[in-house]
Amino acid sequence: MRIVVKIGTSTLAHPTGHLNIRRVEELCRILSDIKNAGHQVILVSSGAIGMGVGKLGLRERPKDIPTKQAAAAVGQCELMYIYDKLFSEYHHTVAQLLITGEDISNETRHQNFSNTIRRLLELGALPILNENDTVATQEIVIGDNDTLAAIVARSVQADKLILLSDIDGLYTADPRTDPDAKLISRVTRIDDALMDRAGGNGTAQGTGGMVTKLQAARICMECGCDMVIANGDTPAHLYDILEGRPVGTLFTEERL
Repeated sequence: MRIVVKIGTSTLAHPTGHLNIRRVEELCRILSDIKNAGHQVILVSSGAIGMGVGKLGLRERPKDIPTKQAAAAVGQCELMYIYDKLFSEYHHTVAQLLITGEDISNETRHQNFSNTIRRLLELGALPILNENDTVATQEIVIGDNDTLAAIVARSVQADKLILLSDIDGLYTADPRTDPDAKLISRVTRIDDALMDRAGGNGTAQGTGGMVTKLQAARICMECGCDMVIANGDTPAHLYDILEGRPVGTLFTEERL
C-alpha cells in the first residue's frame, strides 16, 4: 500500500513551539515499522515555521512574510536533522522535497516532482515534503499542508492519505465549544452544507483547520484515494488505520 501521512504542527510541537520529543520519536518508530512491513510511505510534515519560532525565541507565530520565511529557514534545518537522525536509527533513508504553488500549477514542474517522489520510493527512500515557506509569497503559496498532502496523494496515486491533527476527526459541531458534538466516523459525500459547518484555523501554531481538511478530502475522493483524519496524540492509531479498524473519520467514495 502507498500511503501519505501528514503531520500537523500541533502533533509535532508543544504549544511553546519546541519539539514534542516523545511523540516524534514514536511517530518515526511506527512509520519505520510500517515501511518494514512493505508499505511505501510519504511524509508531509508541517512544523518548520513553528520550530523556527521556538528556536529563535519569538513570542508568537510571525504574521509578516519575511519573518515567516526566516523562521522557516531556521526551523526546516532542525526538522530535517531530527527526521534524518530518528529514521536512520531504523535504517531508513529520508529525502527532502520543498514545494511551492508554482510546482503544482506548472504542468512540467508538477510532473518533475511527481517523478522524483516515485523514483525515491523505488529506491526505498522515505520522501518528506513541506511547503517551501522560505521563498513562498502570497502569489505562489499553497497555503496549508492538508492541501499539499492531498495533491501529493493524487499525484502519486496513493491508496490512502492520513491527516494527523489535534482533533479526533470530523464532528457534528465544534467539540471545543459544544459538549454535545459527536464524532462522524464515515463520510461518503462532501457537500456545501458540510463545508459551511467547518470552522476556522485549529491552533495558534498551525495554519490548517477543518475547512482545509475537507478540501483535502474532496481532492482525494475525486481520485479514488481514501482519507482519514485522526488524532496525532496516539501515533499507534496508524496501525489500526492500515488494518481497517475504525479510527477518527474515514472519507471514502461510496462503493457499490
